[in-house]
Amino acid sequence: MTNYSLGNTVLEYRKSKGYSIREFSEITGLSTSLLSQLERGLANPSLHALKAIAKALNVPLFTLFINDVDHESLIVRKEERKKIYRANNEHIVYDILTPDFMKANVEILMMDLNAKSQTTESYYKHNKEEIAIVMKGTAHVVLEDQEYVLREGDVIRIPPYLKHKFKNNTDEIVNVLFVLTSPSYAQKNKQE
Repeated sequence: MTNYSLGNTVLEYRKSKGYSIREFSEITGLSTSLLSQLERGLANPSLHALKAIAKALNVPLFTLFINDVDHESLIVRKEERKKIYRANNEHIVYDILTPDFMKANVEILMMDLNAKSQTTESYYKHNKEEIAIVMKGTAHVVLEDQEYVLREGDVIRIPPYLKHKFKNNTDEIVNVLFVLTSPSYAQKNKQE
């Protein structure tokens, strides 16, 4: 990647926030001269400078390096979905539905929960916020120690760090769609 591409990204973010170069200089603690050179592709910024810029723009550092989007990477074909199998548990399979998975701020997973099974013997507890939608069948969700029935089309929000698991008490496969925030996004929103 050229410095010019990085500079264009910083310039676009700065303008989208409505900052003049002087205001941006005050917020980042970097000189207007350095910022101007960076935006024109004439400076090679240090990691410290890039961190200050990302913090001032309230964006993850890696987003400063994303310039050209390969549109094909934004599509996941059904036959190309990657699968996650839980160790020692043949009853549950997740399909990763998120295009460009490593760069996304959310994860989208489709779970197939086999008949008469559950996601885990104990509970899941993680730093991600989660939305689950029952796409097919009837599922039971256990939050802490309270069990709830979810029918097709029902949606549940599971906040970060809440103990939970899903159960299928029926003789049919249950499909549940999950949308999870990335940990950094969930943490950022928790602080705001």
